[in-house]
Amino acid sequence: MAENSAIEWTDTTWNPVTGCTKISPGCDHCYAARFSERFRGVPGHPFETGFDLTLRPERLLQPIGWKRPRMVFVNSMSDLFHKEIPQAHIAAVFDTMERAHWHTYQVLTKRSSLLQKFINARYRTRPAPRHIWLGVSVEDEKATTRIAHLQAANAGVRFLSIEPLLAPVGKLDLTSIAWVIVGGESGPGARPMDARWVIDIRNQCVKVRVAFFFKQWGGFSPKAGGRLLEGQEWNEFPGRRTTQKQLEMQATA
Repeated sequence: MAENSAIEWTDTTWNPVTGCTKISPGCDHCYAARFSERFRGVPGHPFETGFDLTLRPERLLQPIGWKRPRMVFVNSMSDLFHKEIPQAHIAAVFDTMERAHWHTYQVLTKRSSLLQKFINARYRTRPAPRHIWLGVSVEDEKATTRIAHLQAANAGVRFLSIEPLLAPVGKLDLTSIAWVIVGGESGPGARPMDARWVIDIRNQCVKVRVAFFFKQWGGFSPKAGGRLLEGQEWNEFPGRRTTQKQLEMQATA
């Protein structure tokens, strides 16, 4: 858990699971794996076993102790819907999120079909609570198939994390999507992101009035390229007001 996250679109990270396995090109240069593996074999370190999938039951109730409302990125160091995570552990995470309802939770996965299956089983007759945001990662046009699984899940708030953006994503179906985050890859060997890909996504969001957040251009470090897109920052969140310039763009879209 990090009290103050460096991730621009959240306040805090909460990791009731750590470790994962790679399943698509977006995973190739995973920051979480790179960080964790630095400490493999260090006795007593939280990442003594590197990026091996590890349940952290001692962390399950952490958000209940945080009395100030905050935005919480769930499993920044893993994927909550990894196929090897027991359903009971995933359910316990959701139990805590429902109990500590004064926070807003951001749950992000590449395993979209497993998200859909779990959510529709847990919330059979009603959408998931609106303080639990459910999202999928998309890195290229092939990965946009995950969006359909998210749209079929009985979610209250849905979002996309198009990061790292590795190629054009084409025409997006943004039906029922409340928020889109876009960012370039960072770290050693970071793959470049074309401005035209970002602008196209931004314009699609503006046209249908979906909140748009531009996280970073990326590069050797996350801050290397800055966060300006055509001269301005885009920091929209679901339900939050946009800047006057953004409103003008929406009016002419």
